[in-house]
Amino acid sequence: MPIDLEQIKPLIAAALAEDIGGGDITSNATVPEAACGLALIMAKQEGVLAGIDVCRQVFLAVDAGLAIEARKADGDTLDLGEVVMTIQGRTRSILAAERTALNFLQRLSGIATATAVYVAEVEGLRARILDTRKTTPGLRALEKYAVACGGGRNHRMGLYDMVLVKDNHIEAAGGVTAAIALAREGTPDGTAIEVEVQNLAQLEQAIAAEPDVIMLDNMKPELMERACRMAWAAPARDRGRLRLEASGNVTLDTVRSVAECGVDFISVGALTHSAPAFDFSLQLKAVG
Repeated sequence: MPIDLEQIKPLIAAALAEDIGGGDITSNATVPEAACGLALIMAKQEGVLAGIDVCRQVFLAVDAGLAIEARKADGDTLDLGEVVMTIQGRTRSILAAERTALNFLQRLSGIATATAVYVAEVEGLRARILDTRKTTPGLRALEKYAVACGGGRNHRMGLYDMVLVKDNHIEAAGGVTAAIALAREGTPDGTAIEVEVQNLAQLEQAIAAEPDVIMLDNMKPELMERACRMAWAAPARDRGRLRLEASGNVTLDTVRSVAECGVDFISVGALTHSAPAFDFSLQLKAVG
């Protein structure tokens, strides 16, 4: 899922307005107006890069005359001390954009790096790592892009692009079977339908209704293994239609054992709601 740079320009403008406000009073007081500099953005840890184009757009939004060179691309692995970008031009402009640019870069690279760790943990198994809707308000498209940079896959973007029947929908509809039937009747042909189940009785009903995906929610490993065996025996699974997703408080300590149960997908909210920021620094050298 590529970044739509036009779509994020208002987001960048809002972030810059939040930080700069009426002007950078420190730089305006201490840096001559005509001063120019060369800035290096450097990785202060190992990980995976995401958001380099967003970072570039922040600097250009402050000063379109800045000369910017990206040394690394999104999805690249980073070593400690590696230069990811250089910026040359008016020193005041560089300093005004610095924090906002790094905020985007550290947030997105942190998500990409966390995702890559989860992906590596299930290497060699069927399961693929998915994100969730547990994203920072207003940053969902960027954060899901960062997950993809780290080797993960994107689940639905929002409530509008896929049916996901959860426990409250099941309660309101009167059961798993009724909820899936209503979902089919009430959405356009071809709309993917996923249903969440919490026990084997619900799973049996879901298998019979043949949704595209069944989410095994908050199941202990023993129960999940039994659920997988039930689903594997279903005709829909044999036809390549039915997929299984595990969800619910998955951590790095448990993701491998979850994957070993045989699920197709594992959704991990922590990729976006708890990823640590990646550490970058900007070093400025005066050039005139």
